[in-house]
Formats: sequence, C-alpha cells, structure tokens
Amino acid sequence: GMELIDSFGRKINYLRLSVTDRCNMRCRYCMPADGVSMLSHQDVLSYEELFRIAETAVLLGIRKIRVTGGEPLVRKGMIGFLSRLAQIRGLEELVLTTNGLMLEEMAGALRDAGVQRLNISLDSLRDETFARITRGASLAKVMAGIAAAERAGFPLKINMVAMRGVNDDEIGAFAALTLKKTYAVRFIEYMPALKEEGWQSLAISGEEIMERVSADFTASPLIRGELAGPAREYRISGAAGTVGVITAVSGHFCQGCNRIRVTASGLARSCLFSDAGLDLKPFLRGGDVGSLEMALRRVVCLKPSMHGISADDTTHSAFAMANIGG
Repeated sequence: GMELIDSFGRKINYLRLSVTDRCNMRCRYCMPADGVSMLSHQDVLSYEELFRIAETAVLLGIRKIRVTGGEPLVRKGMIGFLSRLAQIRGLEELVLTTNGLMLEEMAGALRDAGVQRLNISLDSLRDETFARITRGASLAKVMAGIAAAERAGFPLKINMVAMRGVNDDEIGAFAALTLKKTYAVRFIEYMPALKEEGWQSLAISGEEIMERVSADFTASPLIRGELAGPAREYRISGAAGTVGVITAVSGHFCQGCNRIRVTASGLARSCLFSDAGLDLKPFLRGGDVGSLEMALRRVVCLKPSMHGISADDTTHSAFAMANIGG
C-alpha cells in the first residue's frame, strides 16, 4: 500500500479520530467548571463523513485508527460505525479510548464489532479521589466496566494522568496492577491544556514518575513497535503487564511522532499543540474524492517538527482536551 511520509521523514501511519466532543464525565483537568460549549449538531461530522475520512486515510497509508471523543461511547450508533471501520481493507489496528463508564453494557458488542484494544482513562483507584477528579463519577462503575472488558477478551491499556498532591501517592498502586494482570499501565505527564494558573505545581515529570516506580519495583525498558503510541515502556521484573510513561511535556517525543488527528467537527490537526488545523468539511461536503485525499496529504505536510510546549512555557492557545480528542 501507499505510505504517508511527512516533510521530516516521519512515516505517518496512525490516525486519532474523534467522534464526539460530548462526555459523561467532567474531569477537572479536561474541562472548565462550567463545562465547554458543545458543538452544534450540524458541526459534528456524520458517521458517513467520519467513515470517508477513515477510508481515505487508510488508502493513503494509515494503518492504525484510534477512536476518541469526548467519550466515544456516548454517541448513538457507535457500534455500527465501529463495525464499518473494522472492515476497511488495509486497516491493521482499530482501537478505542474510553472512560469506562459504559463498558459494562457495551464491552461485548465492541469486541464483536471488531475493536481490538481498549485504552481506559483512570486517574485514581480510590473512590473519593476519583469522584473529586471527575467531579462526581463512580469508580465502581468504571471498575465493573474494566471487568466486563476483560471478560470480553480485550487487551487493556490503563492511562493515569499523574498529578502532584492529587493522585501521585497512587503511582505504586497503579504500577502494581501490572504484576498479575496483562495490563499496560501508562502514566501521563499532566499537561497544561486549560492553562490554568499554577498548573506547574501539579506536574510531575516522567522521570520522577519512573523514579517512584523504581523505588518499589525493578523495571527494565522494552523495545517499541512501529505502530506504537508515544509511551516509553518498561516491565517490572516478573510482571504480567507493562508500565509506561508518556512525557508530552518534559520529553518531546515529536521526532518519533507518527500521528495525525481529526476532531468531531472535521478539523484535521497534525499536532495536538499546533493551532494550525485544516477544516475537512469543505472537502467532504461537495468536494470530490481526490480533494479529500489532497487535504489529508496537506495535513501531513504541515506537520511541525515539534510542538512548542515545555515545562515552563506554552505557546499554544488554551483548549479543552474534550474538544479535540485528547
């Protein structure tokens, strides 16, 4: 098949496709207290349009699609859409990111639809901390969802955003989940998406996170695969699963970046932190097939060499993670 190579020689083979900006949680670091202004119905791409983007992307060389949101499972008709995606010829990996609240009911159907792996966002294993971070969601419900996903046969990745003074005392407990289970637990550096005052005090570097894991366990680094996401991965000696760190802020992983993303409203971005985006709607609504191909190629060409965020400064405009699919 074809390959997409950007202007820095990176092979782009991974598309993050957001299907909704709505969510059934209200996580503090993800959205402001008063919520976010939701897209109006006509701004959200139809499943048909999202499918055309996915199909065109695979035609051009994308091999892995991650479906994200908001919370993808809140959008009605999701299972049917995922089954269609799973059948695109040339797509090797179809994965989904979820907060787990609806998995108890949906895990079996997701597996049957052809989703191969789930990433579950989980920032605490303690009821009250979880409720505080999510502004009231039920940890028990998420844990029941995780159990259902395991019963359905899903390989699971658990993503934990580490925040100093909030959940950083649970780093050891999260790492310990990998001892008996084949989970891939990943610690994610807290990112200043909303640019709130004093965000630096919450941030813990990936290096410090791994120092804390290593204080309790002996962990050795693993080799990464070509479709891998941005995590640096380790296995604790004798463990069934793996731990990893995603250092979005402290360790630019940009030189290995293989991703582009499309929001639920059809804005294609080649970098989470670049304000440059290309609206695909005109190419979907009235354009011919060739023009959508060209638009996606252009997004790949516009991909910056690296983003402008570092631990003490940010050049991007503030955004709510919920609005661009994390």
